[in-house]
Amino acid sequence: MDASVVGIRLASGVVTPLVKKLFRGEGAGAGLVDRPVRISSYVSLREQRVLSRDDLRRLADKLVAEALRAPGEQPLPPGEEPGVAAALAVTLHCLGDLALEDAQAVEMGARAFAAELRKAAPATGLGRDAELFHDRLLETTCLHVLHFFTTRSTYIPAALVEQARRQAEAIAKIDALLARIPRQDGRDAEFETRYLAYLAQRHSTLTIFGIDLPPGSARWPLDAAYVSLEVVSPSPDRPLHRPTAPQWLHDGSRASDPRLHEGHRVLLRGEAGSGKTTLIQQLAVSAGREEAAADLVPYVLPLRTLTRHGEPLPAAKDFLAATALKGQSPEGWEDRVLRAGRGLILVDGIDEIPEAERVRARDWLVDLFAAYPHNRWLVTSRPSAVRHDWLAGEQFTELVLVPMNQAAVAAFVTRWHAAAEAGEDLRDQLLESLATKPELARLATNPLLCGLICALHRERRGFLPSGRKELYTAALSMLLHRRDRERDLRLPELAEEPQLQLLQRLAHWLIRNGRTEIGRDRATALIAAALPAVPAAQALGDAPAVLRHLLDRTGLLRAPTEDTLEFVHRTFQDFLGARAALDEGSLGELTRHAEDDQWEDVIRMAVAQGRPLERAAIIRDLLVRDTDRAVLLALASLEYAAELEPELREDVRRAAGRLIPPADKNAAEALGRVGPLVLDLLPRGEDARGGDAHLSVRAAMAAGSEEAVGYLAGYCRHPDEKVRELLVRAWTAFDTRQYAAQVLAHMEPPPSTIVVDSDDKLAALTSFTGPPDLYIDNGVSRKALTAFLARQPVAGLTFWYFGGGADMEFLRGHTSLRHLVVNGWSELRDLGPLQGLPLEEVSLYLGGDLPIAPAIASWSRLRTLTLHSRPGAWSFTDVSPEAPLEEIELDEADPDLVGLGRLTGLRRLELGPAWRPGGTAAWAELSCLKNLREIAVSCAVLAGLAEFADLPSLRTVLFYDGAEPWEDGIEERLLRRFPHAKLEMVPQVYEQ
Repeated sequence: MDASVVGIRLASGVVTPLVKKLFRGEGAGAGLVDRPVRISSYVSLREQRVLSRDDLRRLADKLVAEALRAPGEQPLPPGEEPGVAAALAVTLHCLGDLALEDAQAVEMGARAFAAELRKAAPATGLGRDAELFHDRLLETTCLHVLHFFTTRSTYIPAALVEQARRQAEAIAKIDALLARIPRQDGRDAEFETRYLAYLAQRHSTLTIFGIDLPPGSARWPLDAAYVSLEVVSPSPDRPLHRPTAPQWLHDGSRASDPRLHEGHRVLLRGEAGSGKTTLIQQLAVSAGREEAAADLVPYVLPLRTLTRHGEPLPAAKDFLAATALKGQSPEGWEDRVLRAGRGLILVDGIDEIPEAERVRARDWLVDLFAAYPHNRWLVTSRPSAVRHDWLAGEQFTELVLVPMNQAAVAAFVTRWHAAAEAGEDLRDQLLESLATKPELARLATNPLLCGLICALHRERRGFLPSGRKELYTAALSMLLHRRDRERDLRLPELAEEPQLQLLQRLAHWLIRNGRTEIGRDRATALIAAALPAVPAAQALGDAPAVLRHLLDRTGLLRAPTEDTLEFVHRTFQDFLGARAALDEGSLGELTRHAEDDQWEDVIRMAVAQGRPLERAAIIRDLLVRDTDRAVLLALASLEYAAELEPELREDVRRAAGRLIPPADKNAAEALGRVGPLVLDLLPRGEDARGGDAHLSVRAAMAAGSEEAVGYLAGYCRHPDEKVRELLVRAWTAFDTRQYAAQVLAHMEPPPSTIVVDSDDKLAALTSFTGPPDLYIDNGVSRKALTAFLARQPVAGLTFWYFGGGADMEFLRGHTSLRHLVVNGWSELRDLGPLQGLPLEEVSLYLGGDLPIAPAIASWSRLRTLTLHSRPGAWSFTDVSPEAPLEEIELDEADPDLVGLGRLTGLRRLELGPAWRPGGTAAWAELSCLKNLREIAVSCAVLAGLAEFADLPSLRTVLFYDGAEPWEDGIEERLLRRFPHAKLEMVPQVYEQ
């Protein structure tokens, strides 16, 4: 048999004793003293007294004999055994010369270890078969040697030491490698700094429409131009207990304040030109400022740009797709930012994508919310683009940008003239015109129109158009024709009409395709197709040259990217698109889109620009369609119809009559968007009843014009509480002083819960029919409040995180005060001025070191007492014996019930989840309350209540939702004890 294929196997019971003889006895531990732990350090044959060469030869003879004992054909020719044994002895003797450590030998394996021994030993001098047998036997022997190593008590500790040594070396090498590779968080921080600087540069300027400025200076700093706009909730049904809009939306400079946790998701509606995009710019720039309180990262997502070619809406990793930094962020950076909850995602223009794509857009948003729930979101849209509850299921707060009031308009005009260096005389002249000419003031309702009015007033030295159509026409004339000529630029002069003809082709294409951006190639093709019909424009050159002129010189087009164009504002697109539709005679196409919100302004602008027959045809066609939206659009169009048959006007009013009073909240808001025209159709305050009154007031609020203030004043004495609440909330939608003087001052009875969040608003409240209730926010100063209370008695005050000093001295002697709520007044240390006041309802959220006993003892008219914390020492014995207390609510206190029993008029008692009875005396005090109808306690107290309390009038037992176990049978026991009572959980109140 060929020895090369023979596998040698030796029984462990035979070989192990032989292998052990090769090595000395071991010691305890890891063998670190003789380091490194080499095989040579414990091979017996190096010490002759243990194992001699003859001994080693005899050991080799035994190994050979054992290997040859296997049955079958012998692998060696007869007589070769002694030579193989001698060679094996010589090879094994080299164990004493190896510099390997035992752990290294085990790691090498038997075959490699045997090869090391062969290299260390001299040539065997054997024949081919004998040498192969020698090598096989050596390899098998080495396998047993290595096994022996692993059984030694020193091997495992030594191996562990070696492993630790190698791990330390690996860690050191990895650390050295990492030191040469930039840390990921360092790359993130570096890129964020660059990105925020880019946002500041990209979004920190605004265009000044239509004024004559040197090249390159037609943009002004956002900080100088930005006017804070008012936002309100479109759903004023619930009582107002805090400002409606989250503070980060009111004030972009605080967009990153980590304390402003409420209102993380906002859907903001606003008409064209109302400032939605400008607000997004302000938030994007402000969030990246060094003074921002937290490191929010803004992402501006203009949907019109992201979907201009029908591309899918971006995943988080593509949030920079519409920026110049696309593809330059560290891999996974966007995901890390959003998973950390640091994102401020600003989604601009749901209305600027086709209606058919909005369902897809909502699905896209919902997926993002699910993946990244802890970020701030702002989504903007025109009012009618999506239904009122479009994102309600995703915990969105819905807000509306209200038309600019007189104060906002005055601020805008002042800033505009300062930035444009237009002079104080022109500014003052325009401010006077806005204050004295109602028809002009009606136009100045948003930043776009205010800017146009300012520019036209400056250009025309005080002469202004009186209607919206005239305003747009004059603005186009200024932008297209007069700017370059008056600036004495030596350029080819092109008349206004040819430019309008070309621009309206672009606008009409955008409207028909439901877009606000057009590719440069498509725009060039449209211009090329139109040039043969507009020969005057050919003086500028071919289609690319003409398009370049329209982009560079008219001020009406801009290029958001290298390959796309858009109108500087959607309003100009709609105006010119309507002009194109009239020129083409496609009136039917206009009215066929009456249900599409993207065509709403186009239809109205067509009525404004059309000839009498065209206007009549559009309005009649809208009436024929007879849908609510078409009828409302016809009604809204009357404002723009300079000439129209009286019979047709009456037909429109009659058709709209079936929509008045509105059927629900949505119908009321849609009706109000028609404008001041609707006020003449709505029922007046003295005639409106119930729901009609409530919805009519809501519609008037949505109209948002100066005339609406006079209409709302007719409801000042309306008895319906919902109507009164709406009247109070409407204050933010109109001029502060005008509304306060015409509506709030005449409400009978005087209004309750008027939210005052600034000194200016407080100063506007000059008189009332009686003492009002005020809700004082932290934006009001102590000085302003003191001056107000010195001249105006109040019936109620709510302080919400007020920063008014350490005392309430300004309330001393205010005998009209009946209701007081203090929540979050951290500096307050003294309630002394409240002593003796005729307070009837008191709710205090105070610190634990503020004594309240003297004040409580002095309130002889107190009916309701609510303590939301654990103030200084007090007890039920402190309550004035004259106080007709009916309700007590304790949130966090754990009161002793001593003295409670004398409050026999008490009908409602909330003892708080922490209260536990102190013994039978507590139950005795409680049982004195024979008129008590409702009690709230923790689950742990219910058993004692069922066993010890005697409350014959009890009708409701409330328990707190806590971790206490629910005792078996407790409900049956309570019902047996209080047969007329019901068991309910304490209602949870969540802030919205």
